[in-house]
Amino acid sequence: MPLKPINRRQAIATGAALAAATAVPLAWAQPAWPSRPLKIVVGFPGGSSPDLMARTLADPLQGLLGQPVVIENRPGAGGNVAAAQVARADDDHTIGLMINGNMTIAKILNPATTYDPLTDLTPVSLIAVAPLLLAGAPGTPTDPRAFLDAARSNGDKWNYGTPGIGTVAHLGMELLKSRAGLGAVHVPYPGNPQVMAAMVGGQIQMSLLPPGLAMAQVRAGKLHAIGVTSAGRSAVVPDVPSLAEAGVKDFSLEIWNAVAAPNSLPKAHVNRLATLLTEIVRRPDVREKILNQGWAVAGTSPEGLARRIKADTAAMADVIKRNNIRPS
Repeated sequence: MPLKPINRRQAIATGAALAAATAVPLAWAQPAWPSRPLKIVVGFPGGSSPDLMARTLADPLQGLLGQPVVIENRPGAGGNVAAAQVARADDDHTIGLMINGNMTIAKILNPATTYDPLTDLTPVSLIAVAPLLLAGAPGTPTDPRAFLDAARSNGDKWNYGTPGIGTVAHLGMELLKSRAGLGAVHVPYPGNPQVMAAMVGGQIQMSLLPPGLAMAQVRAGKLHAIGVTSAGRSAVVPDVPSLAEAGVKDFSLEIWNAVAAPNSLPKAHVNRLATLLTEIVRRPDVREKILNQGWAVAGTSPEGLARRIKADTAAMADVIKRNNIRPS
């Protein structure tokens, strides 16, 4: 029996029905992310402040993602070794917990740095911030205005210590010197413990220190808390005045931790991570844990972190260029 011809309308309807019957649902066609463990690379050893922050985030993030979250410590070059590893990652399952220097002035400070933070990394979320604390050595004035007056009058007879050339403490002090009219001379040390020992021993007169380290010495009566570098008082050390209260104008400086990803990570994954991290850090128990580590919670969108990176890069780049600072 000869086949009956099928008209155009019937052919279209038949084809559409067949396509609908055999189509793969979108949820199946696009695998869920993450599909395997998510790795957070940290550029400092276990027990360091960035390591503790990453571990604070890992457990709750694992619960929300439904996949294990593992920490990989890759110390070296002030966190830049780990940052370079994140920048090169192409597996869509590697992110980094970084300090501000890794995401702002790394390439400006050292052109040999193997990644460019502004083009090779994608901002995810600013996690937490803290001021530095201007600490004074024994024998220096305890009143903030009197301390700054003494620093001005002593000029280059006073020294300040930092954990190295190009660190935030170094750049921050040079910025403070320009804003407050100070002339103190930089003395680099291997780390902040050595800086504090030199202050207690009278070799240097002042330093910008993380509050979590400095306040133990202040409470023990070995150092003076002169002021914090944030624009106003900080929740981290609410009883310490800001340097603005001591008359230092146009000066604000904070250290921070943030999560970044390779620039290859799809935007949808970046946005999801940012949303989840913001939710996590704003939980009361996590907020308290972070505060006890010496940080005030931020929790921002990728755009919020990008704005912070842009502002801090501009400020610190100016200090680097004006003082011709290069790593030793």
